[in-house]
Amino acid sequence: MLKAVILIGGPQKGTRFRPLSFEVPKPLFPVAGVPMLQHHIEACAKVPNMKEILLIGFYQPNEELARFLVNAQQQFKISIRYLQEYAALGTGGGIYHFRDQIVSGSPEAFFVLNADVCSAFPLTEMLKFQKEHGEPNSFVILGTTANRKQSLNYGCIVANEETNEVQHYVEKPSTFVSDIINCGIYLFHPDIFKHIGAVFQKNQQDMLLEEPNNGWHRAEHIRLEQDIFTALAGQGKLYVYKTLGFWSQIKSAGSAIYASRLYLNQYHTSHPERLATNKEGSPKIIGNVYIHPTANIDPTAMLGPNVSVGMGVTIGAGVRVRESIILHNATLQDHCCVLNSIVGWESTIGKWARVEGTPSDPNPNDPYAKIDSETLFREGKLTPSITILGCNVSIPSEVIILNSIVLPHKDLNRSFKTKSSSSTASQDCF
Repeated sequence: MLKAVILIGGPQKGTRFRPLSFEVPKPLFPVAGVPMLQHHIEACAKVPNMKEILLIGFYQPNEELARFLVNAQQQFKISIRYLQEYAALGTGGGIYHFRDQIVSGSPEAFFVLNADVCSAFPLTEMLKFQKEHGEPNSFVILGTTANRKQSLNYGCIVANEETNEVQHYVEKPSTFVSDIINCGIYLFHPDIFKHIGAVFQKNQQDMLLEEPNNGWHRAEHIRLEQDIFTALAGQGKLYVYKTLGFWSQIKSAGSAIYASRLYLNQYHTSHPERLATNKEGSPKIIGNVYIHPTANIDPTAMLGPNVSVGMGVTIGAGVRVRESIILHNATLQDHCCVLNSIVGWESTIGKWARVEGTPSDPNPNDPYAKIDSETLFREGKLTPSITILGCNVSIPSEVIILNSIVLPHKDLNRSFKTKSSSSTASQDCF
């Protein structure tokens, strides 16, 4: 029997995803037409002998999450439960806190997946790899290749080229260590809890001496990457499975558009029914496009490549949409143009308006390039990136919104360029 754990974080995480995370928990933000988490759950549900999927995070139980769990259980016919941490416990502390729930039923192994990654999720391949490498109770990290410069932004893995045993692990090193990076997807034997428990006991002793009143919480905050993998490296227990499939982080709203492109491309083999096609009386489709069945789109509109259109969206005559996500119940009026943007829920773009951002894609000439974790502001000014319209934003007719972030419930009355309505950059406010 197998289980899977998905680490979904909490509300003070994902701040780079604002203003979109104001309306919905980041793990439920739609990427390629379905909630981000659904891609993880689909991959886990396909693994033979998978009995349960546990979500661990510190979001307060809410209606959106509860509804998602009910629908996912019905769709995938598998037990899916949410376990709420009392505080942010780190990637290792969360699974250790709920270890009894994870090992209940005696699973032979369990996967741990970070929610903010986009991947082909080669889980069955990791299982096969684990059976062929090391002892039956060895642990596996999913790795991929990055370029030398960008590898410094990730956990770096030095592995034996013949056996794939992890010999050295460094989280976000200051100098180049390895071009193999940690993908945030793991396969563990229950023995992992012995190693996490040893760190917990050490933390407990250290913290009780320093802060007797807060020792328990501090002791339970454990990071798999720095506290566990670094110590396990070189002991014959930890291995890396290097994938050639796609992988990317989803840290910012801009990276959601890139992740949507990767998933839409995968739909050709995994879910061809989700891709829109050109047919009489329908809009012109270029490349990979997802359209929710309830969307109302004029046949003279042109969509794609890499466009996702949500539930209840209305798109008028002559509209052009490219490299964008249009969230539910948005309205794009006649002849407007939306490029490299995310249009928020219930938002309206007026006739002949232009909403455009700057793509934050990896270098297309470098096969190992990853998307950069962009800084929202640099030297007090907004970094040019995709344009984001929050929930219920109104853009008037015949204006241009370029490289801007608009907070929810704003009615704009003129054009803006490289602006943010966030109070954190007063010189850029509108």
